[in-house]
Amino acid sequence: MNASDVLVERLLAWGVDTFFGLPGDGINGVMESLRKAQDKIRFIHVRHEESAAFMACAYAKFTGRLGVCLATSGPGGIHLLNGLYDAKMDQQPVLAITGMQFTDVTNTFGQQDVELDKLFMDVCVYNTRVMSASHMEPAADLAVRTAIMKRGVAHLTIPIDIQIQDVKIAERSDRNVAHHTSTNSAISGNLPQANELKLAADLINHGKRIAIMAGQGALHATDELLQLAELMGAPIIKPLLGKGVIPDESPYTTGGIGLLGTKPSQDVIENCDTLIMVGTSYPYMEYLPKPGDAKCIQIDANAQRIGLRYPADVGLVGDSKKTLQMLLPMLKKNSYRKFLERAQEDMKDWIKTLEKEGTNPAKPMKPQVVGWELGKRAKENAIIVSDSGTNTTVWARYMLSKQGQQHSCSGNLATMACGMPYAIAAQVAFPDRQVIGVVGDGGFTMLMGEIITAVTYKLPIKLVIIKNNTLGQIKWEQMVFEGNPEYQCDLLPIDFVALARAVGAEGVRIDDQATAGEMLDKALAMPGPVIIEAVVDPFTAMLPPKITPTQALHFSESLMKGEPNRMKIALTAASDTVRQII
Repeated sequence: MNASDVLVERLLAWGVDTFFGLPGDGINGVMESLRKAQDKIRFIHVRHEESAAFMACAYAKFTGRLGVCLATSGPGGIHLLNGLYDAKMDQQPVLAITGMQFTDVTNTFGQQDVELDKLFMDVCVYNTRVMSASHMEPAADLAVRTAIMKRGVAHLTIPIDIQIQDVKIAERSDRNVAHHTSTNSAISGNLPQANELKLAADLINHGKRIAIMAGQGALHATDELLQLAELMGAPIIKPLLGKGVIPDESPYTTGGIGLLGTKPSQDVIENCDTLIMVGTSYPYMEYLPKPGDAKCIQIDANAQRIGLRYPADVGLVGDSKKTLQMLLPMLKKNSYRKFLERAQEDMKDWIKTLEKEGTNPAKPMKPQVVGWELGKRAKENAIIVSDSGTNTTVWARYMLSKQGQQHSCSGNLATMACGMPYAIAAQVAFPDRQVIGVVGDGGFTMLMGEIITAVTYKLPIKLVIIKNNTLGQIKWEQMVFEGNPEYQCDLLPIDFVALARAVGAEGVRIDDQATAGEMLDKALAMPGPVIIEAVVDPFTAMLPPKITPTQALHFSESLMKGEPNRMKIALTAASDTVRQII
């Protein structure tokens, strides 16, 4: 048995059954051990290592288990980093395994001579270079345990010669007793202190206009959140990573918040006197109440996140579900219901606005149409992912979540190119569920080789490409945030239907609101991977739900400064605004 065999054995003992990666000569020792264990561990061969890391992150998000990715030495390991930062910033347990140059030629300017352990220092919660076959077992166990416990990235980099070193001939010190570590995982109680619970209950019970913000850390606490909302007459606001925490059809939610959110959510935030933050460290502080305007109770499993975005009057460190179960019996029913009722009425009006935009018959087809029609057709147990860009608004605002669905995106990193790898990982993890990816033409083309991965493994993912031939989000950011004309945002048009068919997938084009629903039905019913090319109006601005005076001024300034498409953009914006009003 060599060091790589030990690694695979330990990962099997931890319950790992899936790897995402790309082989290479710098990791071939581990690859051989995986080949020998292929009846126990499936290896998903990707086209780019960045995708492998995205897939490991998404696998962790949707399964709650450890995600594992693998890359060779030098450039292979370097390519992992963006996806690993996605895992770090969204607090997902991922193990990265990389190769390194032979130990006796390290730091001698040889081929692929990159000390990946040093390169990965910032992204990891655990990071080590395996020094011998006898070092592998304790290092692997600690890497897995730390990634799970700290909800972050662990990294093992293994020199080529160490990968194939025989355990029997490897030197073992007296302090490295064989098999002194284990794969038994201890689960923390993760509960708040009783005195803090009382302080939180007293503060909530004195509130009148109470709002709840529930994020990724509360995805498993749906029932408790609904009980809290009913008891306190509190609308539930959902940051992007919390989109699936409760269905949008619930009378207790006002949907998303921020740039991609809803007007009712922003009104709730601006008028609440008490804010309960559950499992979220939502990063856009400008959309939260001004410090001092509202009392704040924050529940988070990570003490480091308490008071990070808004000054918490009481911080409850603990698992969201368990903490709410302890807190609920201590709360009195809030008799003031007008705050919730007003939010519910506003939400009804907002949904009508979304429907108007989503059924707009204008040509070219509006991007809102795609989200509205797709949302109606997504199954109750669908997994829906988004890339980063204007497509994120299509998913976040217009695809109303249903009970039983899972939703995610690159939350805090907000990186492009993650959408298709996320969809592939979700389908690998749940082969019997519908998986839909909403991506932009910019993000898709960054890693579009992964459609071949979907074809190779016969994964029936459905990828909806919002095709506007531009980096839409960046264009509007240049205009609305900076007051500048768009620059270097145009993309060369690609026939994505032809691309799909060229690699063995199906392709469907949608470009008309009148037939969009019918075409989506056809595409979603097709077996195997399908690319749905949704050709949309490039001049439709996906703007915030409430435009600030500064943003309006910048928008006008950008048009006056020489925006090349100023007439089309101005006319489209005016037309869309009129439609919202009527």
